[in-house]
Amino acid sequence: MSYELLGITVLWTFLYGYLIVASIDFGAGFFSYYSVVTGQQNKIHKIIQRYLSPVWEVTNVFLIFFVVGIVGFFPHTAYYYGTALLIPGSVAVVLLALRGSYYAFSTYGSKENRGYMLLYGATGLLIPASLSTVLTISEGGFIEERGGEVLFLWPKLLASPYSWSVVLLAIVSVLYISAMFLTYYAAKARDGNALEVVRGYALLWSGPTILSSFLVFLGIRTQNPRHFENMLDLYWMFAASFLCFLIAVYFIWKRKNYGWAFVLVMLQFAFAFYGYGAAHLPYVLYPYINIYGGFTNETMALTLVIAFIAGLFVLIPSMWLLLRLFLFDAGYVQGQKKG
Repeated sequence: MSYELLGITVLWTFLYGYLIVASIDFGAGFFSYYSVVTGQQNKIHKIIQRYLSPVWEVTNVFLIFFVVGIVGFFPHTAYYYGTALLIPGSVAVVLLALRGSYYAFSTYGSKENRGYMLLYGATGLLIPASLSTVLTISEGGFIEERGGEVLFLWPKLLASPYSWSVVLLAIVSVLYISAMFLTYYAAKARDGNALEVVRGYALLWSGPTILSSFLVFLGIRTQNPRHFENMLDLYWMFAASFLCFLIAVYFIWKRKNYGWAFVLVMLQFAFAFYGYGAAHLPYVLYPYINIYGGFTNETMALTLVIAFIAGLFVLIPSMWLLLRLFLFDAGYVQGQKKG
């Protein structure tokens, strides 16, 4: 495997990790606020807080690795995406800061404020919506280069049905992934009341998730026909993703194998995410940046590959240790001891 393919694969793996971990986090925040509005706070709030307490501080590590890596491996991305993502990127950073502030106040403060809860729940949907702009822009058509100057066609982005379908997919996927995980987590905690609530959420958001995925798939056909044709060549990955979806929803519907259901959810998104990424190659930003023409020099590439693979070998065991010590510890999950 070439340095170019190895580099983009490592970066895509970090982004996939962020997709799963952050989706659980963002969705849990929304469900936490929604439980307050619907009067179900006493049923699921404790389950959500037990998950978030030890995890929130490490969620964004995956995103930081990806951002640093994409600029390191493909320096030209800073030139093109720097202009295009100035507004949505700034919005995402502000929202992440506000979310982090809520975590700090809720963890170390004495009393939760309903206004803060609203802000917390809203950021859980607004952050993935703003970050999804990156995938939309990468398909091409929203950036032009005139006279050596990069122009971001934001009116075209706002008017694009494909752009809004990606935003929709980002939001409903967050809620679906989070609800599926919380269903497993509530079952492990043996909390029947919470289980019924989050199980309902999981079933509710499963339909919109697969529907919005289909809308995005159709949207790519008009936005970037070349990418669409490549996706058809990798049809088996998307078929495997859909099969995992069906089995996962079946398990939740039948009230069994909640752990395997969430594993299947991760596989569902892994097949779709890596299939989408593989079909997008060799472009990072169509048609301006590809992994061969915009790659860094060989010495820098080797250094980055080693550093990022080492980062994976450190980060993944660290996350597993965190899960073992807190999230999957019987006493902690059932609320018998604090994190």
